[in-house]
Parts: sequence; C-alpha cells; structure tokens
Amino acid sequence: MHHLAIQLTILLSVILFIVMLAQKIKIAYPILLVLAGLPLGFVPALSGIEIKPDLIFVIFLPPLLYEAAWYTSWKDLWKWRRVIISFAFPIVIITSCVVAFVSSALIPGFTLATGFLLGGIISPPDAVSASAILKNIKVPKRFVTIVEGESLMNDASSLVIFRFALAAVATGSFVFSHAATSFVLVIVMGILIGIAVGLVFYAIHRWLPTTTNIDIVLTFITPYAMYMIAEEFNFSGVLAVVSGGLFLSIRRHQFLSNRSRLQGVNVWEAVAFVLNGFVFILIGLELPVIIKGLGPGGLQPAIIYSLIITGVLIITRFASTFGATVFTIFMARFITVQDKNPGWKAPILLGWTGMRGVVSLAAALSIPVTLSSGAAFPNRDMILFITFTVILVTLVLQGLTLPALVRLVNMPDPDYTISMEQQKQLIRKKLSGLSLQILQEKYADQLAGNEMLKSVQIKLTADMTLLKDWEKEDGVARADAFYKDYRKIMADIMQEQRNLLKTLNKKDNISDELIRQQLDLLDLEEEKMRQHFAYDEE
Repeated sequence: MHHLAIQLTILLSVILFIVMLAQKIKIAYPILLVLAGLPLGFVPALSGIEIKPDLIFVIFLPPLLYEAAWYTSWKDLWKWRRVIISFAFPIVIITSCVVAFVSSALIPGFTLATGFLLGGIISPPDAVSASAILKNIKVPKRFVTIVEGESLMNDASSLVIFRFALAAVATGSFVFSHAATSFVLVIVMGILIGIAVGLVFYAIHRWLPTTTNIDIVLTFITPYAMYMIAEEFNFSGVLAVVSGGLFLSIRRHQFLSNRSRLQGVNVWEAVAFVLNGFVFILIGLELPVIIKGLGPGGLQPAIIYSLIITGVLIITRFASTFGATVFTIFMARFITVQDKNPGWKAPILLGWTGMRGVVSLAAALSIPVTLSSGAAFPNRDMILFITFTVILVTLVLQGLTLPALVRLVNMPDPDYTISMEQQKQLIRKKLSGLSLQILQEKYADQLAGNEMLKSVQIKLTADMTLLKDWEKEDGVARADAFYKDYRKIMADIMQEQRNLLKTLNKKDNISDELIRQQLDLLDLEEEKMRQHFAYDEE
C-alpha cells in the first residue's frame, strides 16, 4: 500500500507537469499524457500500477460522465437533438458492424461476436479529448454542441453493444431478436432510472437541512448511485448517469445554494481533472503489459491489424457523417430541420473528431481475464492492443491536425449574428437597465436617503453610459479606456486590501477566521471582475 501511494504521488506530479507543459506549447493535454505514458510504462518504479478490470467502469465512468452531463447545455442539446441522436446510435451501430465483419475476416481466431465486442469498445469518440482540443480553437457553437452531445450519447449505445457482445463471447450464442428488444429496454430503463434517482437526490437537496459541504458530497454520491442501481438491474448505467445528470443540471438553481454552486464547481473541476489525467496516462502505462500478453512474434501482426482497423474506423466515420448530411437534406423536404443544407465543411470536421479515449480504454480493460469455465478469454490481449493503438493513433494524428484542419476549412458560425463580446455587452446592458428600473420604481424613497444605494445607482448609470458608447464607433475607444483603467485600479486596490488583511492578522485581537472570510470575499470579487471582462481581455 505504501509503495502504491508513492507511485500514485509520482504519477500525479508527472500529470501536473505534463498538463502545464501542454498549456505552454498549446497542445491538448490528453495527447501529451498518452505519449508521456508510453516511456513511463517501462520505468521499474512505476510498474505494477493497474486497476482491477471489474472496477474500471465503477471508479472512472460515473463521475466523468456526470461532470460532462452537468456542464452540457440542455437548450443546445435539444436544438440539435436529431443530429446528435443520428450520430449517437446509427453511426455507433454501423461502426460496430463494419469493425465486426472486417476484424472477423482479417484477424485469425476472431469470431463475429469477438468482432462486435471490439466494435463496441472502439466505436465511441471521446468527449474529454475533443473538448480539450476544441477549447483553444475557434469553431461554431453548434459544432461543439454536436461533438459533446454525441459523445455523451454514443458512450451508452456502444457500451450496450459491448455488453451483448461480451455475453455472446462468454456463452457462444447470440439471438438477434432478443438482443434488439433488450437493446431498447436497456436504454429506456437506464434513462428512467437516472431520472428517478435524480428526483430522489433533488428532494434531499431541496427539502432536507443540507449544508454546502453536504451538498457537494451528495453530488459525488449521485452519479455512483445512478450507475450502480441501473447496472444492478442490468440496464444502462451510462445512460442513467447522463439522463440524471442533465435532469439535475437544468434545476441546479432550484435546489443548490449559491455557495454550494460556487464551491461545487471548483471541487468537481479538480476531481474530474485528476481522474482524466490518470486515465489518459494509464493508457500509455498499460503498453508493456499489453505487449507482453501478445507473446513472442505477436507484436508485428498486431500492429498491422491495429492500423487497418484504425483506418476502417476513420473511413467509416467520414462515410457516416456525409451520409447523415445527405439524409438531412432529403428529410428537410418533409420535416423541419435546424439546417436544411449542412454543406461539406461540417461533415469533414465532424469526421475528423473521432478521437478515442477514456470509455474505450475502460471498456477494454473491463474484459474479464478468464471465462466462467476458467478458460482464458479469447483474444483479450489482441483486443487490448488494438484498442490501445486506436486511442493512440486517433488522439495523436487527429488531435494534432484538427486545429490546422479547422483553420483550413474555415467554417463560419451561422447561429450567432453578433460576436460573443457583443452578446455579453447586450446582457450586461439589459441587467443594468433592469436594476436601475427596480431601484427607481420600487425603492425611490430609500434611494433618496441611503448613500449605499446611491452608490449602486451611480455605478449602474455609469455602466449603462459606457455600454451605450460601445454601440457607437467613436465611443468604443473611450469605453475601452475607462474599463481598462477600472480593472487596473481595482486590481491594485484589492491587492493592497489583501496586504492590509495579512497585516491585521498578525494582531492577537483580530480573528483569523474573519480575515480568511474577507480574503475569500476579495477572491470572489476579483473572479467576478475577471469574468465580467473576460471577452474584453481576449
């Protein structure tokens, strides 16, 4: 245990360093983590780090899926639901079928059931990788929504295929009609269980006397409860977490206090970051174990098979995205669609965002080492190696070249006629106008005699004046100069306030707890100012 703790500490330090390096050289951190994990897997001090296959899903998937669902926009998800559903289910099924037939025909010892098992593992693109790469690229909002929404849904559909294929390999039988019925039942019941568990936790948060710490702890229990209850009844735990996460995310302002929301965001971001870091570096660390399992002379053919399967995946995704575009154009004659003519740019970009990652690795590692009879699971090491190669090649090849492809394609954003900065100024103007109206109409008497309220009125009035200047070409420079000075002066004032608080804290008659509270308030105020001017600084 002591040795494992040292190993994990070293690994976490390496992860932090690599992520900082990735930020410095402007490369998505999952790519560097996987590449760094390759040589680390051969370091003796880090050997032996592994997680039991049956715990892979339970440890990593629920919190990562829940965090992704929590920060997904339901409005955008619903707007592009048809496109996302077409990517989440038909494309995954098509990809799994193609991989199944190609691999069973290509790889000695692979049956159709084993091929479907491999297809279910490597068919879903990874949300974390795509989000990390797209974060620093200018792409249309609809594109990001479709990629992230697809990855949320196709994780569920691919894992359902994986489950049935795993059972088929273990039992040696597969009945299509039974599998099709079960497929629908597993999906529907998974969604219902997720929403039902979400309702229970909604009630706990809202009607029981919780504190901020209790709220945050409950948010960590929630995804595990959703996942394990659904899996206990043999339904989709992935869809339970996604549907339950979306259900609670939409209602977060109804059952969480502002303090719970603020602190919860920081805690969740840190935990998700660590989990993602460990999973991506674990991909590289597993290489020596996987190669060893192939046996002597097994590496070269495994590399060839893996590269062919990777090529098949990329081609199939491109064919599917263009097929979906043609289908959308055809259906636009009969039903209302969001985009009647998607063009060629979106399919190209969507086709190239097929980076594999966390879910594929977790699924591959969760394959049992032996069957119930005690015999070795057929072709487990080959499946692991192909999965590893697919993740490595798609992450590095597609991940590194996606920014260049986005610039080359130069896809415009048709959804927003005004920039994000203009949208932000419009929202601020509306909020300031509403606040002034409330002060003047509802609290006119208090406003006349309350100096603090007067200062609020003066600030709102000044804000409105500058926001109106922003709408005029000759007033933009003036408004920018005012806000630049304001940011600089306020930052200076807050730093001096921190220095004063630290000086006061040295006195015996001043409470350390009160000083910490004031420092926290200054941090909150500084973060508010930073967010307020986020687009101005870009």
